[in-house]
Amino acid sequence: METEKTDIVIAGTGASGLFAALHLPRDKRVLMITKDEVENSDSFLAQGGICVLHDKDDYDSFMEDTLKAGHYENRRESVDIIIRSSRPVINELIGYGVDFARKADGSLDYTREGCHSRPRILFHEDITGKEITSKLLAQVKQLSNVTLLEYTTMTDILVENEECKGILV
Repeated sequence: METEKTDIVIAGTGASGLFAALHLPRDKRVLMITKDEVENSDSFLAQGGICVLHDKDDYDSFMEDTLKAGHYENRRESVDIIIRSSRPVINELIGYGVDFARKADGSLDYTREGCHSRPRILFHEDITGKEITSKLLAQVKQLSNVTLLEYTTMTDILVENEECKGILV
């Protein structure tokens, strides 16, 4: 059995895995695995947009829309975190080069989707997932501490004394 030592393993190379890798300390060795090609993640293939809080006056409406969409089974604290962090995350994505649709005056263009009662969805044509994921992937590929392995499937988590010691791929 071949062994590779690493500090952190991220199973999946979708938007959340890539975003996580960009926020890890650079002195940690990170291994990212994906069972297929990186471009075949659900995130890469997603068509819809990403919702964002316009301003503090939008908070209550955004919360209600999100709770309604989740049939009021959502964890309110989690929804709060998502709503309040949406603008900083969008700003970070734009900083990574994500090209959201813009109006003629250069301001961000919002659309309405799902249960949202007002336009608060940012998008890029009908390939928002590809736009976000490809830009995040380009950033991750520049990190010398991250190794990406395609066609690698995690089959088990190795636990010893209730502590994760590694994975089998």
